[in-house]
Formats: sequence, structure tokens, C-alpha cells
Amino acid sequence: MSKPETVPQTGERLLAILTERKARKVLDIGCGHGALSRSLAAKGFETTGIDPDAAAVAAARKAVPDARFERATAEALPFADGSFDAAIFLNALHHVPEAVMRQALAETRRVIGPGGALIVVEPLARGTFFEVMRPVEDETEIRAAALRALDADIASGKWHVARHDTYDRLSDFAALEEFIDYLVAVDPTRKSVANERREELDALFKANATASEKGFRLIQPLTLYELHPAG
Repeated sequence: MSKPETVPQTGERLLAILTERKARKVLDIGCGHGALSRSLAAKGFETTGIDPDAAAVAAARKAVPDARFERATAEALPFADGSFDAAIFLNALHHVPEAVMRQALAETRRVIGPGGALIVVEPLARGTFFEVMRPVEDETEIRAAALRALDADIASGKWHVARHDTYDRLSDFAALEEFIDYLVAVDPTRKSVANERREELDALFKANATASEKGFRLIQPLTLYELHPAG
């Protein structure tokens, strides 16, 4: 078995799948400020990102001029059928309202068409990263809901599962403050809660983090699905 440090991280896995599928046009669903879109565009993919948050879309447009960004929700994608070769939910499906998660999957299936690929990466409700994060936002239930929606859609026969892996994301931080900044970058509303519960976060950080070259390491287990529309 490989040591944890040699396990490919998410970006490498996504690139390998997209390259294998010979994808050119890629949709980044829940793009946030454009981190994934920036990486994809830099590697030559024709990248489009969507996010329901207007400020995030504005920031992404400024940060990644080589990609296209639209304000939209996953359950109502403003694109024609078969517009993309692949679509990606990177830690994003659990941010879709539970009632419309399967509608979001249906919309994704529509815009990638019969020959497309959907890659879903979701964090599991365990691991040292999750334990330290919980006082700021406990996503146990919503993460489980996302996996239930995904499993139900697969069980209904709408998808062929080409790949399903679970692996650890290794995140290194110089100090607690950098970890808090990471959480707040995903959702600015977390800042006030993090400030209020800083003492608790500090204790959990010290109890769960292990030493790394940068300072401290937290581990977040992720599950990755590569899906192709059935039929």
C-alpha cells in the first residue's frame, strides 16, 4: 500500500479522468472564486464555471479571464443539451439544496449529453479536518444527503459508474489561523462563528493535527465518482 504522501490528490485525479475521456469543454458546477476553473483553463480546457453567488462569480471572472462564468444554480443550468464533454461537482453537491439535488444531477446529465462524463467529489463526514471544522459548521447531515441523492440516482439506472474511489485529502497549515481562513474562503458567514468558538477550535486543532513540513496536517476523506449517462 502506498504511503499517504504518495496518494494522488484531487487535481491529479480530475486531470487523469478528463484526459482519458478526451474532454475539451468542461463545466465547473459550484465554481466559487474559480480555483478549479483556473487550474483547468491553465491546462487548456475550455472551461465554464457556474455559481449561485454573484460575488463569487464576479471574483472568478476577475481571477480567471481565460474561463467563462455564469451566475446560475445547479438545478437550472442555462446551457443547451450536450454543451459539455464533462462536468464536475468538486465538494459542491452538498451545497445544493437537498430538495433539488437529484434535479441538479438530471440537469448535469442533460448538458453533458449521452457521451459525457460527470465527476463528483464529496467530502465524507469523518477525518481530522472534519472534526476540527465541526464547531464552525457541522455538515454531517447535508453530506449524507448528497450521497443519498447520488446513490438514488445511480440506483434508478440513470448512470453507469465508471469509477468510484475513496481517498484522503491531505491539507497542511502553518497555524490555526490559516485553517480558519480556508474555511471562511469557502463561506464568509463562517467567520463570526469561528471567532466565537476560537478556543474550542484551537483545542481541536491541537488534538487532531499531526506534524508536517509546513506545520500541521489535517486529513479529509473524500469519495470520487466518475459517472456516464446510461443508455
